[in-house]
Amino acid sequence: MSHLRLGSVAPNFKAQTTKGDIDFHEYIDGSWAVLFSHPADFTPVCTTELGEVARRSADFASRNVKVIGLSANELTDHEKWVDDINEVNNVNVDFPIIADHDRKISALYDMLDHQDITNVDTKGIPFTVRSVFIIDPKKIIRLMITYPASTGRNFDEVIRVIDSLQLGDKHRITTPANWKKGDEVIVHPGVTNEEAEKLFPGFRTVKPYLRLAKSPF
Repeated sequence: MSHLRLGSVAPNFKAQTTKGDIDFHEYIDGSWAVLFSHPADFTPVCTTELGEVARRSADFASRNVKVIGLSANELTDHEKWVDDINEVNNVNVDFPIIADHDRKISALYDMLDHQDITNVDTKGIPFTVRSVFIIDPKKIIRLMITYPASTGRNFDEVIRVIDSLQLGDKHRITTPANWKKGDEVIVHPGVTNEEAEKLFPGFRTVKPYLRLAKSPF
């Protein structure tokens, strides 16, 4: 099993997907990426999740983010299931879904429910957790979240984190609790007051360690 952390280089892999064979690092190719796994095809929560990702395709594209899904199913299952996702959600799934039937990528990214990668349920379906990885253009992992199988992900939150990370990479800021695009930001602790006056005119000091400024968006 891999021991991935924030700041780790996202492991590379080659895989079959619904959009053809890929090399993951080549797929990223200077973009941000969201790699997310789901437990199994033809399941209810997953059907709503992938539909939501398809519905938000313009939001991801406008942020230079490529999304790619994964589960431990055969490619033929993915291809059949996409029709259901499109029908149920009235969308067009145009992002790739990785067919990780041998669970090698799931093990590489520690996406399996159990350490034994041969562990399957009574129907022979491998247990894959709902993992989310946000990966930057340098192929560095910037976020990792794992959800329980019973709970569908909040993709507003995934996009919110992408906005925060991208803004923080461009400006010397961090973002407060419940921050969303357009809200005030926190001046980075490493920025002096003199620098802050130039970078964030009119910033306000709540505490010496907490300075707020208008969003540079």
